[in-house]
Amino acid sequence: MPYVKVKIAKAGAAPGATSDQKARIIKGMTQVLVDVLGKDPETVSVVIDEVDTDNWGRGGETLTVRWKKAT
Repeated sequence: MPYVKVKIAKAGAAPGATSDQKARIIKGMTQVLVDVLGKDPETVSVVIDEVDTDNWGRGGETLTVRWKKAT
């Protein structure tokens, strides 16, 4: 039973993923496992974990700070 966990930044200083986009991610990740590994799509679990931008950093700064600088 394949399990895929996708982490994305939660909406904050930049737009987050919409429900439609999340559904497309789930469908796409499932299809990759079907195509590449021959898995039954009914056995594939995909979880999207949205992380607050204050809890995600890159280059020594939180994404909140980085995204504010970019706008």
